[in-house]
Amino acid sequence: MALSIAMRRVYLDHNATTPVDPAVLEAMLPYFSAEFGNASSIHSYGQQARAAVERARESVAALIGARAADVVFTSGGTEADNLAIFGVVDASRLEHKHVVTTQIEHHAVLNTCQALETRGVEVTYVPVSADGVVDPDDIRRALRPDTLLISVMHANNELGTVQPLEEIGRIAAEADVYFHSDAVQSVGKIPVDVEALGVDLLSLSGHKIFAPKGVGALYVRSGTRMKPMFFGGHHQRDRRPGTENVAAAVGLGKAAEMARAKLPTDSERVAQLRDRLESELESRIPCIRVNGKNARRTPNTTNIAFSYVEGESLVIALDLKGVACSTGAACSSGAVEPSHVLTAIGLPPEEARASLRFSLGAGNTSEDLEFALSVIPEVVEHLRELSPLYKRPATAR
Repeated sequence: MALSIAMRRVYLDHNATTPVDPAVLEAMLPYFSAEFGNASSIHSYGQQARAAVERARESVAALIGARAADVVFTSGGTEADNLAIFGVVDASRLEHKHVVTTQIEHHAVLNTCQALETRGVEVTYVPVSADGVVDPDDIRRALRPDTLLISVMHANNELGTVQPLEEIGRIAAEADVYFHSDAVQSVGKIPVDVEALGVDLLSLSGHKIFAPKGVGALYVRSGTRMKPMFFGGHHQRDRRPGTENVAAAVGLGKAAEMARAKLPTDSERVAQLRDRLESELESRIPCIRVNGKNARRTPNTTNIAFSYVEGESLVIALDLKGVACSTGAACSSGAVEPSHVLTAIGLPPEEARASLRFSLGAGNTSEDLEFALSVIPEVVEHLRELSPLYKRPATAR
């Protein structure tokens, strides 16, 4: 009987999702069995569950420099974004309502803003630089007397570019406008402090930091007027009704503890791997560019345009060779249109479609990088040979 040899596989798509850390899973398991109580029950089973949820809330709060009472557990980053934006807008008594955001937001924000427009809310979508960074002065110029909310992501999911939230936070405070940030791609990768950033609301997601899918959180600064999206019980201070998912909250809490402890060392190590990946690919493959390279970025993310190659074909070919990456946001995979983020930074459609995102994680090693570097140039060259537009540089002959 012939023995099958498993192909080596390297996962470089951590911005899409991360594996659940074994320690996180271990922390969760009791709450699927022996510790099954409803956290709203007053008997001992319920009180044990309540204590676990509140410990998790404290851990999440500590990761972002918040008070535990200001953390609301949600089903993920998308719900957190929706709750923040709809919640603030629906709670406002203004007759005319205006929201300011950017052209490179995640669809959880963009589609929510588009839904607001169908209700008569006006939205300004501020452009960004060629490196994918918004100018705070452009945010300031977009403000109007009826502006009630600014929503600017902390780190872009495709480029990794970090936005100047501290400056925008000061602008929002001066104008007495609520400030929300989608921090799904920054929490656990770079330091996040809600006080230093000046945000009133901040969204995060569990499955981006080695917790399970289906859990996230929204920070809501005390005093922020926000209408709930759902109605039922009086859970989570009337901000998000429904029986808490105790196991998922515990998992997010454990992941937050681990992220806080490992952040300094993990970030530096992953950044070194990312920088090496970029430099080696630039030296080995002609006609490529790193999108957003000149901006401050999260340490794990690089977005590279491979001219004369179709991005999704490259992703599939790399996957067949054992390297997992993506063309951008996982929720947009299969989209016909080029990435809205890459077109917003000025890339023509053919370059946007030729761009791949590599996002590293704490589990990646130097050996993973060597394997990826042995595969990527070969696959790119093969696909380019099939393109009638590509002419191999003389130095590469």
